[in-house]
Amino acid sequence: MRVLFDTNVILDVLLARAPYVGPATVLLDLVAAKDLDGLLGATTITTIHYLATKAVGAALAQRRLRTLLSLFDVAPVTRAVLTEALDLGYADYEDAVLHEAARHAGAEALVTRDPKGFPKARLKVYAPEELLRFIQATPQR
Repeated sequence: MRVLFDTNVILDVLLARAPYVGPATVLLDLVAAKDLDGLLGATTITTIHYLATKAVGAALAQRRLRTLLSLFDVAPVTRAVLTEALDLGYADYEDAVLHEAARHAGAEALVTRDPKGFPKARLKVYAPEELLRFIQATPQR
């Protein structure tokens, strides 16, 4: 299953934000094990770099980004993605951009701690715990 991870899910792991870090870590472990095909939006990478540098320093932030880039594919943010995101009419343009980047990159779903932020989603939107339950209930191929 190809899933785009919202920025908040990645930050939950990198910044060990309780109580969210547990489910988010399990999902990242599934990506690392190649049991889940993970995507990050290109804008997520820059946001994570900025916030992680402030939280843990530049050197550690860069190491963490390199790890993420070794595990995840990146969903590009193109002119088409940005334009179609505008057309969605979302209250939060960043969420609209992530949704369209996911769609253009062939994602089947998006995982976020804020499913309500994606009211007109054309992809399945899961909270981390919901995605874990779905994966556990799905027979292995």
